[in-house]
Amino acid sequence: MPIVTDKEIPAYKILTSERIFVMDKERAVSQEIRPIEIAILNLMPTKETTETQFMRLLSNSPLQVNITLIKTSSYSSTHTDAGHLEKFYKSFDDVRDNKFDGMIITGAPVENMPFEKVAYWNELKEILDWTKTNVTSTMFICWGAQAALHYFYKIKKHPLKEKCFGIFAHSRVRDGVPEPLMRGISDEFHMPHSRHTIIYAKDILDVKGLKILAYSKRAGASIIKSVDNRQVFVTGHMEYDRYTLKNEYDRDREKGLDIKPPVNYFADKDMREVKMNWTSTANLFYINWLNYYVYQVTPYDINGVR
Repeated sequence: MPIVTDKEIPAYKILTSERIFVMDKERAVSQEIRPIEIAILNLMPTKETTETQFMRLLSNSPLQVNITLIKTSSYSSTHTDAGHLEKFYKSFDDVRDNKFDGMIITGAPVENMPFEKVAYWNELKEILDWTKTNVTSTMFICWGAQAALHYFYKIKKHPLKEKCFGIFAHSRVRDGVPEPLMRGISDEFHMPHSRHTIIYAKDILDVKGLKILAYSKRAGASIIKSVDNRQVFVTGHMEYDRYTLKNEYDRDREKGLDIKPPVNYFADKDMREVKMNWTSTANLFYINWLNYYVYQVTPYDINGVR
């Protein structure tokens, strides 16, 4: 089934060219089904790229998925055209009375800052509280995961001497209890990371209400969930496409930053070809989340979300 979004948004054309079933909102209203409502709070500076990446992953489910893009009001992005934000994004005030089956809160390039110094921190805290009553299951990505773990569970992020940048191997935690979110995912899998801070598994082990599903020796605790399945924390970027890390590397070099090439990423010495080995995991993970943590537990009457 399709992703439902505005047919004028750049992601619509990109996904259609990839033969991904995308439906415009005018056609969607004629469908006699109850679509899944997913909100994306997009905190990334490259908003058009990020929204396309998440829509690509959410499109692989047999469910019809309505996407609502949300921006912060307390901080205006300087990297995205204001017209794009005005046309395709809503503010939190626009949706605060709505209910959603699922929500994704993205990462943001502010991990070196104390949470309280981030321009939109107070607004984000309000949104985090709101997810507990208005969203069936919320997925937090990278800095978004660190922020939510800090706010809800007092989990600290720790600075790294060297940026965690590249594709890293991760191990599933196998405790004999079936975990629907990880269904079909190999015992060892790969995920992109790009950050200067880390969440250590040891800081989570004794926290009631949290469970580690996967970890990496280099990247730390990588997939964590709340025991009620309403919160999922992913410290990496499964959504990244083939050249996202390359683009970040080239950007930082152009800025004159001291940045090493992403590890386990380039397939050749000239750093032109990329070894993409995380997409099957990403697709399975998002299908599992939509199916087991959203669709199968959300009420048919969306106003019953609580």
